[in-house]
Amino acid sequence: MAAIINVEEWEPLTKLGRMVKEGKIASIDEIFQANLRIQEPEIVAYLLPDLRHEVLSVNYVQRQTDSGEVGQFQVVVAVGDEAGHIGLGIGKARQMRQARDKAYKNALLNMIPVRRGCGSWECSCNRPHSIPFTVWGKSGSVEIKIMPGPRGLGLVAGETAKRVLALAGIKDAWTKTRGRTRTTLNFAFATFNALKQTYKIRLLKSI
Repeated sequence: MAAIINVEEWEPLTKLGRMVKEGKIASIDEIFQANLRIQEPEIVAYLLPDLRHEVLSVNYVQRQTDSGEVGQFQVVVAVGDEAGHIGLGIGKARQMRQARDKAYKNALLNMIPVRRGCGSWECSCNRPHSIPFTVWGKSGSVEIKIMPGPRGLGLVAGETAKRVLALAGIKDAWTKTRGRTRTTLNFAFATFNALKQTYKIRLLKSI
């Protein structure tokens, strides 16, 4: 599926894209640090050539139009480099492949950095195998709490969360969930939203 992004023939349409293609920006982390908006999926594919992807769910949905019901495939795709970057996207189209390609490109556009660390008091190895602190995420009825785990624990999580965490480069973590976790879309986005919190500033209450 990654072949749909051909970076060799890519002609940038944005200023950021041109800077990347010209070598003025050599790392995607420079883009995140400058808080720049990524508007071309090729930017991510160019800077992160070793991305992996997984199709998390495929559903056939229908919507009502003036001419009757129209059916479409809805695909959810997760993309990551297993080293602190993860993206999640949704694609809809009448054909399965088109929906999948749309989801893949949207996942690249939604790429976020994930801060990794060793926040478990049981470990303290200072290696980036888990997350530095507990984070929470929510999407629809699904809520997830992700807690740092000691090295060697693995991912104690539902299948959808495991796949998202693994693509982000998280190897050890505890999780606690509630809500309709059988809804893959919400479960995936709740996990994704929790990982976003690893770069939020934590304010400690004064004692």
